[in-house]
Amino acid sequence: MDEVIARLERLVGGQRLRSGEALHPYTHDESDVGPRQPLVAVEARSAEEVEAIVRLARETKTPVVPRGAGTGKSGGALAERGGIVLSTAGMTAIREIDRRDLVAVVEPGVVTKTLQDAVEAQNLFYPPDPSSLDTSTLGGNAAHDAGGPRALKYGVTRDYVLATETVLGTGERVRTGHRSIKGVAGYDLTALLVGSEGTLGIFTELSLQLLPKPERVETALLVYGGDEGEEQAIRSVDALFGSGLLPRTCELLDRPAMQAVRSRAPFAFPPDVAAALIVEVDGNEDGCARDLRTLEAVCTRAGAAEVLLAQTPGQRAKVWETRRLVSPSLRALRPFKMSEDVAVPRGRMLELVRAVRRLGQSLGLETAVYGHAGDGNLHVNLLFASRDDGAKVEAALAGVVAAAVQLGGTITGEHGVGLAKKRFLSLEQSPALVAAQRRIKAALDPDGILNPGKIFPDES
Repeated sequence: MDEVIARLERLVGGQRLRSGEALHPYTHDESDVGPRQPLVAVEARSAEEVEAIVRLARETKTPVVPRGAGTGKSGGALAERGGIVLSTAGMTAIREIDRRDLVAVVEPGVVTKTLQDAVEAQNLFYPPDPSSLDTSTLGGNAAHDAGGPRALKYGVTRDYVLATETVLGTGERVRTGHRSIKGVAGYDLTALLVGSEGTLGIFTELSLQLLPKPERVETALLVYGGDEGEEQAIRSVDALFGSGLLPRTCELLDRPAMQAVRSRAPFAFPPDVAAALIVEVDGNEDGCARDLRTLEAVCTRAGAAEVLLAQTPGQRAKVWETRRLVSPSLRALRPFKMSEDVAVPRGRMLELVRAVRRLGQSLGLETAVYGHAGDGNLHVNLLFASRDDGAKVEAALAGVVAAAVQLGGTITGEHGVGLAKKRFLSLEQSPALVAAQRRIKAALDPDGILNPGKIFPDES
């Protein structure tokens, strides 16, 4: 291992190596997975350096864990088997914004909001909007196929990655995809790499599709009260889509979430608030006005007690501030919480929420369910008072993911599998399918050095 560190130092210089106590920031991410200690962390600044580091790792059979900003929720950036944490957070160039082709070419360390601000200054639009967009990097977004509220209308990160430059586990640097919107030559390796959680390759460049910036955005906060309010809010989502409306976002806040956030929110909610929806529409002025009329009529019929329309950018910001306050507000209810993202078909959300409530009651845990109701991707929160409740929490988590799969959904909608959920993969995927993916992994990473121990259940 001393030889590995010495050779890394010759490659990038000692100032971009981290060892000893300086490794602490690289031992954890935003997941609930415990710390993992790497041998060394190295900050790459170019594709050539990434390629050289991976070649060295393959030669010495040393694990390599790609890392962006460390905002992931699945433990994907943790050194489960030690080795090298390879950070691309310092590769921050926006190489090109082409208005004619509607393409941005970026390095993987560009922060998501930095790109969004840059393209919006040119009246363009990059839709993916994970909640960590102020800090998460585009390389990490692509590795985990990040979503966000706008995924309802515009799709997830994979839908915007046209091409990549990627260093595979073989140490080869390859270009996948194309600059054109269409292209069906050969296998779609770009789509394969996006969402592979750093187990097949490390991105060194991304070509991203852009859209014209919508002329107008309108935001509504719909409040539901009474004993039936939570179910009325969920049924309102079905009614909205049944009306032919396709919102830009449709976020659900359930009863526990609303009760937790009520005292901290910038709005004075009624004391009996049971649930809320945050719905946005975009387009031209006439289209937005028509959609708002439809939205108000449909949700009022479905039981909304109040429909608040943001009149200014400041009011719109306050609506989304309410959404951002949910997670910290829930933490104020109990010392500990575990948040997991599952997704089900939109029409099965009410069944999922009921299943979560039953699990919580049977195990004595408080639960909250909120998130991207428009596409069925909900964040299930298990709240508990002591680490001694760990066994109950694990049982509840297993029940939640099993319920999601039984309802036709998935164990993760946008956070990825990583370490946190690999033990649940077999609930969703057959042994034959898992085996096929292992063979793909072996083809692109024959020595198994890239992010080992992630996604797939331990073979033992």
